[in-house]
Amino acid sequence: MTGGVVLHRGSAGDPVRDLHQRLAAAGHAVPPEEIASFGECTEKCVIDFQRSRGLRVDGICGPQTWAALVESGFSLGDRLLYLRHPMLRGDDIGELQRRLNALGFDAGREDGIFGPDTEAALRQFQMNAGVTSDGVAGPATQQALDHLDALAAGSVASVRELDVLRHQTHSLTGRRIFVAVDPGLDALGELVRRGLATSGALVVIDASGCDDSALARSANAFAADLAIVLRAGDVPGERCSFFATRTFRSEAGFLLAGRIEEELSAVLGPAGPPSGKSYDVLRETRMAAVVCSPVCSGDVDGMGRLAGRAGEVAAAIVRGTRSWTEAPLDAVR
Repeated sequence: MTGGVVLHRGSAGDPVRDLHQRLAAAGHAVPPEEIASFGECTEKCVIDFQRSRGLRVDGICGPQTWAALVESGFSLGDRLLYLRHPMLRGDDIGELQRRLNALGFDAGREDGIFGPDTEAALRQFQMNAGVTSDGVAGPATQQALDHLDALAAGSVASVRELDVLRHQTHSLTGRRIFVAVDPGLDALGELVRRGLATSGALVVIDASGCDDSALARSANAFAADLAIVLRAGDVPGERCSFFATRTFRSEAGFLLAGRIEEELSAVLGPAGPPSGKSYDVLRETRMAAVVCSPVCSGDVDGMGRLAGRAGEVAAAIVRGTRSWTEAPLDAVR
């Protein structure tokens, strides 16, 4: 599928046939009667795949879902992995990062993106394993990884995140915070910005409505210490999300989401626990990041209630953020 094609109920032809093949390879086979036709079963398979990958769940195969399908088709050893622009992405890279981290070579967050941190960790591993230190993960590197896998335990990336939390400034004063706001939540975003600024933080707010990757680039360019994204949710009961894959979670994001959810529950009532997601805005940011969804998309009544309690909701988000900053590790588990 190319050219930004979006596939949904009623789509048909070769792009849908390609979609079915990729869904089947990812473990979500579509019945033969729907081959090359996007019907109810295809929609269910797309939804199941989106849930399994921590994507926004809408049953539509748009750019992010398609990219995730392509990435899911790569296994470590299928291709040479190295630093290039645009950066390589895929499940094979996530597996390489996981294995390097488990061996103590800090490849950074296991986000499936081959960036400078992954290259540096790979070169260090190759040097220590007696493999040519060229920053290219090929057959010799994989053989060395296989040989040492029995020694692996834990993730150095997770340990590093927790260590950063231990030594961070335990105050919002001077902390750089990036706040992104989806259309319709502008008033809430402004209240959050004011609350954080009153606590001494340096806050930038982005209400552009740009896609996740653009927001992540803006947060990274701002060199934010943390990012908070306010948007309508896609799954009832899921109010706060942090970056996670099947084998990795951002410890800083997990703890921040937990603190904010705790405060929101006191205002809006209980919801499900924070959920691990792989939204691009969580995956591509270089700092602790959370997506906060105090209302579900399409919930007109909920939006009205939120408008009436925006001040309380904003104050809860600020309290949760302050609590995480002042004592980030109190709830480690």
